[in-house]
Amino acid sequence: MKFLGFLFLLAVLAVAAIGFFLYVPFGPSTETFVDIPSGTPSRAMSAQLEKARIIRSRYAFQLLRAVKGTRLKAGEYRFDHPATAIEVYDRIARGDVYTRAVIIPEGFNLFDIAAAVEAAGLAPHTVMLDAARTNTALIQQWNPNATSLEGYLFPDTYRFSRHTTPQQMLAVMVKRFGKAMNQLGIKPGTTDVPRLVTMASLVEKEVREDSERPLVAGVFENRLRVGMPLATDPTVIYAAMLEGRWKGTIYASDLANDSAYNTYKHSGLPPGPICSPGMAALRAALHPAVTDKLYFVADAAGHTRFSATLKEHDEQVKAYRKAVK
Repeated sequence: MKFLGFLFLLAVLAVAAIGFFLYVPFGPSTETFVDIPSGTPSRAMSAQLEKARIIRSRYAFQLLRAVKGTRLKAGEYRFDHPATAIEVYDRIARGDVYTRAVIIPEGFNLFDIAAAVEAAGLAPHTVMLDAARTNTALIQQWNPNATSLEGYLFPDTYRFSRHTTPQQMLAVMVKRFGKAMNQLGIKPGTTDVPRLVTMASLVEKEVREDSERPLVAGVFENRLRVGMPLATDPTVIYAAMLEGRWKGTIYASDLANDSAYNTYKHSGLPPGPICSPGMAALRAALHPAVTDKLYFVADAAGHTRFSATLKEHDEQVKAYRKAVK
């Protein structure tokens, strides 16, 4: 009887110990990161978590692994409060890895996107730029002659782990672009996508109001039809950025620059997009307004004034300058 009582006591203690190790919260009260390399065995993973003081016992964690049998996923995990071993196990089984946000607003170009990726601590901007220029195969179906991914990295908020490579990030952004094309009813080979994206990028940069975008697209189409230069400042700025000499102001030398992106000097569309257009700009480029307007200028309130004649346009420009003064 005494022996049975002893065994019962041992069993009670064992259950209590297991319950303590599995159900009583443990861990850091301040931000702690644990980076589990790909291919790490569960035993080494549990030892790493114990060493980082995320769990009390590696053995209790291994017991969970034996009971649940789910696959544990590598990656970088963030812990900032005490949690039970079961909670920790479930997070790693789900692959709830720590990610960093990369926010790409409409109108960002490759330089802006590369800077955002660097600011998120994911890759140096030079590496990201190089990847965007060398991984053009990602948009083969949309633009087989592209020299970079400019225009095809769709604006959105993305979340990436620290181990995501620049090529993987770019692939996700291009995939999002593909979804946008699908929403517009565009499939590869059914529309001149390079022309559409280039036009949309100009529209994106010229106005902020979505309601004005179709009219701007209509003005550009009118200019192309009659052989007028598009004469849009954002292309001049982009040309200067490509050459590494943009200083924040357009100079006479910029307007005289022989770059194919200088739409003051060269008629027609520039060689490619100058930024990532959003859905409203893409729709405007796809369905430009039918209009007789050939000119537009911003007014003092930030809206756009459209004109059919140069005389009317000059009057709008004078009114704008007077209002600004």
